[in-house]
Amino acid sequence: MSKTVLRSLSVALALCLATPAVAEEMGTAAEAQALVKKALAHFKTAGKDKACADFAAAGDFQSKDLYVFVQEIDGIMLCHGKNPALNGKNLAGLKDSDGRAFVAQFIDTVKSKGSGWVDYKWVNASTKKIEPKSSYVEKGDGNIFIGAGIYKP
Repeated sequence: MSKTVLRSLSVALALCLATPAVAEEMGTAAEAQALVKKALAHFKTAGKDKACADFAAAGDFQSKDLYVFVQEIDGIMLCHGKNPALNGKNLAGLKDSDGRAFVAQFIDTVKSKGSGWVDYKWVNASTKKIEPKSSYVEKGDGNIFIGAGIYKP
C-alpha cells in the first residue's frame, strides 16, 4: 500500500473513532431529567445559596454539556449554572430567534403539569451557534422550578 493510501485510511479511522467521543459530550434527555431531579433534592436540603454555588461550580451538577438553572415562577433567574450574568434578571418575556417565548412556556409547563419539556433555540456555548434545544423543567418547593436542557442533533 502506498503512503498516501495509508495516510488516508489513518485519517478516516481517526475520524470514525472521534465521532463517538463527540456524541458522548452531549447530554441525553434521560441525563437532563436525572440532573434536574438531583438538583431539586439538593436545593431542598442545601438551601438556595449553597445549591446555587454548587450548580455554578464544575462538578456534580455539570456534566458534558448539561447544566442546571433555577428560576422563580415569575421568571426571575435565581441561578444559572453556565451564565451567572443572568442571575437576578426577569426572563419571563425572553424569546428565542424564532420569537418563541420559551421562558413563559417553562412557567406554563410547571404551573399546568408540574414538569415537562420545552423546545426552543439557544446559543450552544460549544459551537457559538443558535441550535435547537429542549429543556426539561420541574417545579420545586415554593415558587421555584429547576431545569436542564439538551441540544438536539
